[in-house]
Amino acid sequence: MIEARFHDHIDDIAAAAWDALRPDDNPFLSHAFLAGLERTGCIRPEWGWRAHHLGLYRAGQLVAAAPLYLKGNSHGEFVFDFSWAAAWERAGGQYYPKLLNAVPYSPVTGPRLLVGTGVAQADVLRKRLLDAMQQLAQQLQLSSVHANFLTDADLPAFDADWTSRSDVQFHWHNRGYADFEAFLAAFNHKKRKNIRHERKRVAAYGLDIGMVGGSQLSAQEWRRVHALYTSTFDAKGNHAALTEAFFLYLRQELGDRVQLALARQKGEIIAMALMLRSASTLYGRYWGADVDLADLHFELCYYQGIEYAIAQGLQRFEPGAQGEHKLARGFLPVRTHSRHFLLHEGFRAAVRQALAHECEGMDAYAEELLEHSPYTQP
Repeated sequence: MIEARFHDHIDDIAAAAWDALRPDDNPFLSHAFLAGLERTGCIRPEWGWRAHHLGLYRAGQLVAAAPLYLKGNSHGEFVFDFSWAAAWERAGGQYYPKLLNAVPYSPVTGPRLLVGTGVAQADVLRKRLLDAMQQLAQQLQLSSVHANFLTDADLPAFDADWTSRSDVQFHWHNRGYADFEAFLAAFNHKKRKNIRHERKRVAAYGLDIGMVGGSQLSAQEWRRVHALYTSTFDAKGNHAALTEAFFLYLRQELGDRVQLALARQKGEIIAMALMLRSASTLYGRYWGADVDLADLHFELCYYQGIEYAIAQGLQRFEPGAQGEHKLARGFLPVRTHSRHFLLHEGFRAAVRQALAHECEGMDAYAEELLEHSPYTQP
């Protein structure tokens, strides 16, 4: 017998039991990362987030799990369904709360249906997780269930009742480059010249620039990093959801799994790009600066990360959502995937029809992007 339980705090689940179900060391799915968001005030109902994690238990032992949230809005998800919400509410429905299977504030592809590795009944367990989500949505009379940034391993578990959606991100792939110059050698002349020009301009500023592990920064320096993050979000009119306490938590609990590209002037941090890493992948997350210097963003958010990935032998560098400007800097388009279960059949059919047209446009967009690849070598 398998029992489904929902937990309002991930700390209700033992960290070792949760982490044992991850197929890899993707940091965003670690118990430490998700617990940190909850413990430090990043997950709160007034911001539209309420943890409701799902665990499947056999004889009291956790055998499958999914990060799950009851959402009172659609902020911090990066798979945009605001138009769906508006349409459903115009029709007299209540779109929120909805159920979300994802990692908060993180448009990063990763496992969402955690069943461990080498498990004989993995497909059955994934299906049981989805069944439990759908049953909960029906019991609570929710409008919908959403699963965002899914891996290929998770996709087959979603049946025809789930509507498919796809988007494009830009990722860098390591082709066995010996160093940054070897990476540039794969570019066409114009794009290679442009990157060298950008890096030369940044070098002329006379800043101290480099990558540093999270454990190597002092608490005071981490507070400075957070201040740059919040000020940059505020300047763009966005909501900085990650608290100072969470940044200090990263230093303490994740250590050098956090990497920062820093620019210092006379010892003071004036710009930063915060990244996380696994054994295979570097993930760019947040940028912050209190100076406006041309091309400094490209240096910290992209070129420092590429140099680090090459030196560390990492396979990929995922710098974050969106941004066609990444293409000219060596990041090629890849597809991301989400699945959506809308309880009302008529609403489901309308959304599915709209997404069919969206998918055609997305396919054409991805093909066009590849035509503008900066690489001359396959």
